[in-house]
Amino acid sequence: MAMTRASHTHDRRDGDLAVSKDGLPGWLDPVVRAVETVQPLQLSRFLPPEDGGGRQSAVLVLFGEGDDGPELLLMERASSLRSHAGQPSFPGGALDPEDGDPTADGPLRAALREAEEETGLDPRGVQLFGVLPKLYIPVSSFVVTPVLGWWRRPTPVGVVDPNETARVFTVPVADLTDPANRATTVHPSGHRGPAFLVESTLVWGFTAGIIDRLVHYAGWEQPWDRDKQVPLDWRA
Repeated sequence: MAMTRASHTHDRRDGDLAVSKDGLPGWLDPVVRAVETVQPLQLSRFLPPEDGGGRQSAVLVLFGEGDDGPELLLMERASSLRSHAGQPSFPGGALDPEDGDPTADGPLRAALREAEEETGLDPRGVQLFGVLPKLYIPVSSFVVTPVLGWWRRPTPVGVVDPNETARVFTVPVADLTDPANRATTVHPSGHRGPAFLVESTLVWGFTAGIIDRLVHYAGWEQPWDRDKQVPLDWRA
């Protein structure tokens, strides 16, 4: 787990934000390869409108290393919110004008800014190492850029604004890949999607979709029962 990647010469720099693969832990290698090769339709059938519509946003997919090995940072949205109330998610949100160009470094800035505002993490401890293709959430018309980061220097996190966030927590990757914690949800619309029963909550929707695809293309997926269904109001 302590192994690091060799230096690369093709790191990209957006504005004053570096996207660097240097010094990442070796266990992130499969994720890096997946980010470099995955195509939009391999992640989701919901892609941004061709007319450029939709509200530009970004999420931070932050990998860290905890007591139980590799982990992901998630948060649970406040139940009072109008959109995605009570739903576990990655930190993130809509781009603000000060974030800059949504086709350049805007999503990088937005992902870090929103993560700081929602969880209190220090963005200076985060090394951004990849960006996935933009995806679309039809129910909210968000065009989402998933930005991947390595929590090189972890800092304390927690609820900053209870009006927006109910809790902040980390999930071991081992729990996300455990077949016992995997299931399928069926939305009232009939749409079926992957879900994860972890940390006393049900991770579903867009967030579960991203985790599912990353686990799959990183080669971490284990065979699991796709016929196992859980309701969206599941509680441990």
